[in-house]
Amino acid sequence: MSSSINYAMLFPSASGTANGTDSNNLLSALYGGSATRGAANPLRALRTAEANQTRDIATTAKQPQVARDIAAFTKAVTNAKDPAKLLTNPTVMKVLLTANGLADQLGFTALARKTLLSNVNTPTSLVNRLNSTRWKAAVTTYDFANKGLSVLQNPKVIATIANGYAEITWRQSLDAATPGLSSALTFRSQAATVTSAVQILGDAILRDVVTTALGIPREIAFQGIPAQEKAITNRLDLTKLKDKHFVDTLTQEYLLNKASASAGGQKTPSLDALAIQSRGLVV
Repeated sequence: MSSSINYAMLFPSASGTANGTDSNNLLSALYGGSATRGAANPLRALRTAEANQTRDIATTAKQPQVARDIAAFTKAVTNAKDPAKLLTNPTVMKVLLTANGLADQLGFTALARKTLLSNVNTPTSLVNRLNSTRWKAAVTTYDFANKGLSVLQNPKVIATIANGYAEITWRQSLDAATPGLSSALTFRSQAATVTSAVQILGDAILRDVVTTALGIPREIAFQGIPAQEKAITNRLDLTKLKDKHFVDTLTQEYLLNKASASAGGQKTPSLDALAIQSRGLVV
């Protein structure tokens, strides 16, 4: 691991300049009004989300469409007799896949259903042939092939899935207001546990936050793992991720860069696009 580098060099906005451009001008352009107010906006939004998370997820769960989806899911699961038949229910699949970070598979329900019903203990099964950690995690959790509906019909599991579905919906609203806010929220909760560059590279959310904050181009993904690790450790002393103030600053830099990309018309990854590469909210 490389030694710690100059704090002001890593975070130019903290010292007032970035690549020769007054960062206050950038902040003003991104957020409007005074640079001081603009600079505080992303982190203030993050702290507000953290403080209100439990309440806001509960409020989201009561929104008409979300409440209908959860009620329909709960009723269908509770009354189900056969997992294969249950997984033909569009609302069940919508809630189950979304809560488990698999919302991108809603357009491929036949494949999703076959994967969920496959046996994780059989080397040649569909879930094992897909070689996807996210699918394997979901299939292992519910194990429809060996346990039928016994896991899914557990009231605690139903409640966890319902809460996960509401949380995904809430997180989407965060990103709509402040690009990257959902990922920033997750990053701040996990930053202190990071001990290696490989850990960052292996988690889509950690990877997005760190590389975006440090200005590492996405094209680095085409390089080998050692080169990707070096790109991170040359710019970041990982031990500093246990420092709350440092994490605050890194997170703010990420949010500013996300806002800049959004203002420039660059498409940022959706929550689902990040979640599907991570471990989801349930599994």
